[in-house]
Amino acid sequence: MGRFDDWLNDSGVGVTVRQFPEGTRTAGDAARAVGCELGQIVKSLVFVAGGHPVIALVSGVNRLDEERLAELAGRPVAKADATIARNATGYSIGGVPPFGHATEVPVYMDRDLLGHAAVWAAAGRPDSVFEIAPDRLRELSAATVADLKS
Repeated sequence: MGRFDDWLNDSGVGVTVRQFPEGTRTAGDAARAVGCELGQIVKSLVFVAGGHPVIALVSGVNRLDEERLAELAGRPVAKADATIARNATGYSIGGVPPFGHATEVPVYMDRDLLGHAAVWAAAGRPDSVFEIAPDRLRELSAATVADLKS
């Protein structure tokens, strides 16, 4: 059990974490482990925009358009380093979940994720993910939905 499992238990959100010993650190690893399409994997990318940490939830097949994120979240935009990501979210890169963070972090969600019946997101560790409906993901992460792909 990890911090995210504890948060889930306390929140009553009702998602089930699945662990894969082979790892789920990258979108490709997660898709292979779960047996789903790469587009159903939610990449939780931590950036600094306008001097503050933000998270972009991006479909596993898409690349983030950093310029589009800058328009939404503020300039300048840069990838967060490991320390900033961990301090803002409480999790290490490769296991950052889309919600349940250590601090209030604005979340932006790739519109393409809404095209799937279910998506899979990181569950706080580099070997764990959970399945969730995209609308529920948007609701729980309080995400702003936008076209984020380049």
